[in-house]
Amino acid sequence: MNPMIDLRSDTVTRPSKEMYESMMHAPLGDDVFAEDPTINELQQYAADMFGMEAALFCPSGTMTNQIAIKVHTQPGDELICDAYSHIYNYEGGGIAFNSGVQAKLLKGDRGRLKAAQIEEAINPNFDWLTKTSLVCVENTVNRAGGSIYEINDIQQIKDVCLKHNLSLHLDGARLFNALVAKGQSPAEFGELFHSISICLSKGLGAPAGSLLLGTKPFISKARRVRKVFGGGMRQAGILAAAGLYALKNNVSRLQEDHKNATMIEAALKSLSYVKLIMPVESNIIIFDLDERIKVDVFVQQLRQNQILCTGFGSQSIRMVTHLDADHHDCAKVCEVLTNSRF
Repeated sequence: MNPMIDLRSDTVTRPSKEMYESMMHAPLGDDVFAEDPTINELQQYAADMFGMEAALFCPSGTMTNQIAIKVHTQPGDELICDAYSHIYNYEGGGIAFNSGVQAKLLKGDRGRLKAAQIEEAINPNFDWLTKTSLVCVENTVNRAGGSIYEINDIQQIKDVCLKHNLSLHLDGARLFNALVAKGQSPAEFGELFHSISICLSKGLGAPAGSLLLGTKPFISKARRVRKVFGGGMRQAGILAAAGLYALKNNVSRLQEDHKNATMIEAALKSLSYVKLIMPVESNIIIFDLDERIKVDVFVQQLRQNQILCTGFGSQSIRMVTHLDADHHDCAKVCEVLTNSRF
């Protein structure tokens, strides 16, 4: 039987032989004492890449985002984010549970906010209103099919935040997809945000781990919150080595995932049973099926053809390309989609 082509997420990748080798030979120490040399190297490498002062290695992107919210806010504050935001939809209610903060949800353009929207949503300084203290944006926007911010729009958002003394955090779980797609540099983004979360276990192919970037005082506070959240790891340089390998070797190749996603998008456009396709800008494909087709039936039929995907709403399907699904695999997906009957 042919192996499954797994397009459920870019988190399903397995370490390559070379990544395994880097993990096996990583020098180790106790990171709670800040003595793991591989973690220290990873943190410094990522901070330098973005032109920021410091970084903190954490088990997951949810943890890095939630730590950032905790450090930037006080209980009873309010943050502003798009209604599609991962921090609101997919982090277990952590905004309220971890930080005692409420979210003001705005409706942007496929998850992307404009500066004018944000400025209008900032609360006046009255005792009976929540204090607006933080703006969070996501790039790329997962729920919007991997949509990407224009850097000029982010600059305008930053200007509003500076004007109103607000912190600005980036959920950059798939930021490297955005950078590759737009030909932008990490340093450009390091200048725009007070804190940035980047994920190493999505398109970059590491088995686990995310990094939180910011100033030295911010990261010092973040380390304490990480400990409270249960994220103080010991000889985790084994994982950090995979992240280092990913940052050094797997960024530029993301363009291959984007090309494969565009190929699948082109195949979907020719199919009568596909009602709507979100514009494909990176490695995420989200499309709506005709009302006559049940999502679970579609998913099961693809599974029978050795293809895994996920339902993403009442009539929506999501596919995500990644380094373990090459051009041949994605061409096979196009063939199955084209020849299937529902």
